[in-house]
Amino acid sequence: MPRRLVTIASASGLHARPASLFTRAAAATGHEITIGRPDEEPVDASSILLVMSLGLSRDEDVVLESHALEAETALDDLAALLGTDLDAARGRRPRAAPGPTPGGGHRPSRRSGTSSRITRGDARTH
Repeated sequence: MPRRLVTIASASGLHARPASLFTRAAAATGHEITIGRPDEEPVDASSILLVMSLGLSRDEDVVLESHALEAETALDDLAALLGTDLDAARGRRPRAAPGPTPGGGHRPSRRSGTSSRITRGDARTH
């Protein structure tokens, strides 16, 4: 049974976009491939929900495995994908979490450029 031990290289770990790229590539192999932490129950590598549920971080080791003997090349390709910083490969870095906006968190309305903040005396009924 072919298997590979790989270290996650993406800056954001295996979340969102990197997980999407990885699961699509795993599905495209045509083989049943699993991914998981060493000594833990692996999950289907083609399922984005299962892969993201692992919560894999950068520099974390994972095992890729298949029961198909002919999956050697597919595992090599997937291992190379995980060993690449998929955020940097596309010129994207993970964004910082949005913080408070200037002015107490009130953003201008998209329509008129006015504040979208409603305070107690502002609500009107017809």
